[in-house]
Amino acid sequence: MFAHEAVRNALIAGTPIALASGLIGWFVVVRSEVFAGDALSHVAFTGAVAAAAIAIDLRVGLFAACIGAALLIALAGVRGRADDVAIGIVLTGILGLGVLSLHLLASGGLGGNGTIAAQTLFGSLYSLSRSQALLGAAIGAAIVIAAALLARPLLFASLQGEVARAQGLPVGLIGASFMALLGADVAEAAQAVGALLLLGLLAGPGGAAARLTARPFVGMALACTIALAALWGGVAISYGVPSIPPATAIIAIVALAHLGSLMA
Repeated sequence: MFAHEAVRNALIAGTPIALASGLIGWFVVVRSEVFAGDALSHVAFTGAVAAAAIAIDLRVGLFAACIGAALLIALAGVRGRADDVAIGIVLTGILGLGVLSLHLLASGGLGGNGTIAAQTLFGSLYSLSRSQALLGAAIGAAIVIAAALLARPLLFASLQGEVARAQGLPVGLIGASFMALLGADVAEAAQAVGALLLLGLLAGPGGAAARLTARPFVGMALACTIALAALWGGVAISYGVPSIPPATAIIAIVALAHLGSLMA
């Protein structure tokens, strides 16, 4: 399996992405912001379609759309929290831009490429070049480091928001910073498992870990472990059974882990 460059590139890029999704996803579950992750998966597709329509790099469209929408949701919410009203307002506007981008893409305007949009929907883990894999790994590692540095104040602000605010902690800024990290993680994960399935990689490991332990840092580590095991296991299954796409296998393992946590 490791003799194939496509598999090596998939694991190089996917490992940090899985760790980032596990860590960010645990906080998404604890902060009850799973709907925000779902909304940003739609935003990821819009960003990719817009990038294809105007013939720019896919990553530019993904990161600009996801991080921008995440910050708008944080600003529209209360103290950086993603409430349903803020998510709905931002998502409505973003989906309107998505319809325009799809029209331009379908009409061939502005040099669009439908293949790029399709890859964003279903993932393109095996199509990454070595340079793309290394860049994806660097971005994923940066998200993990930033989330780890933010973890303690974010945990305090998430569980005891009023107490943290009374002690002078910038709760709104912390919430907005987390939303920016969530947007970056969604943009990067969309290239691995696709916009249709990335919510599973984001919320599944975090939800399973939250059910298995009430200890915060143990839960974070467990969520990262589940996400990492799902990615490596999914790649191995896809390699052994080529008819199964890697994204499908990854999310299937996450679903089994979540089912196991429910039974436990």
